[in-house]
Amino acid sequence: MLVLNACGEFQDALKTEEVGIKYDVATRLYDAESYSKALRLFEQIAPSYRGRPQAEKMFYMYAQSFYKTKQYYAAAYQFESFVSSYPRSEKVEEAFYLSALCYSKLSPRSSLDQVDTYKAIDKLQDFINAYPTSQYIDQANGIVKELREKLEKKSFETAKQYNTISDHKSAIVVLDNFITDFPGTKYKEEALFIKFDSAYQLAINSVDAKKAERLNNAKAAYLNLMKFNQGTQFKKKADDMLVEIEADLQQFSK
Repeated sequence: MLVLNACGEFQDALKTEEVGIKYDVATRLYDAESYSKALRLFEQIAPSYRGRPQAEKMFYMYAQSFYKTKQYYAAAYQFESFVSSYPRSEKVEEAFYLSALCYSKLSPRSSLDQVDTYKAIDKLQDFINAYPTSQYIDQANGIVKELREKLEKKSFETAKQYNTISDHKSAIVVLDNFITDFPGTKYKEEALFIKFDSAYQLAINSVDAKKAERLNNAKAAYLNLMKFNQGTQFKKKADDMLVEIEADLQQFSK
């Protein structure tokens, strides 16, 4: 009976022109965690509620309803609008954090374009700077760390791809940039080996006029890998490649 009554009340509220009735029913639905239905009513009354005494509460619930129904673009916009419109609200810190959190929810897997990831990091960093003692600070820092690790993985996978498609000149440049951008990366050993492999492939397939220089560059890349980790997991393969490099360099010395 209660469910049937609530459904009927919701349908009546959708049809009525009385914004007060829509607000009351939407609030009850929101409190009952029926966010999709509450959202439909909030959408109807939002344009006419600005400036009203209940506006602050209504726009907070409106933003939360988008968030609870996983409509993160709309939620981020509404939370940002709330922060701008009600800077003295007791909910402003939470709204600021949730607006940034929405962008992190939109961050895709590492193989896809990371525009929303960069935006999420910027928004979360803005929140961290604005509220350094916030109750949400640990969560915000944790999410930023995860998002930066995703960007690191994306950058490494992109760099590896140049080696995979045999664009060895580009691979060397991009891997150098990756190592510079992420000096403490967990992928550094593999990145150094892939750079060595690209330098090796470039050298052994080079024209004679450039071969000696490229062989020496490949040897330098090998030494950088060994300097980073003498017992690298890639040592046997790298050592075999070095033998070929040394043999070719001896031919040039003759």
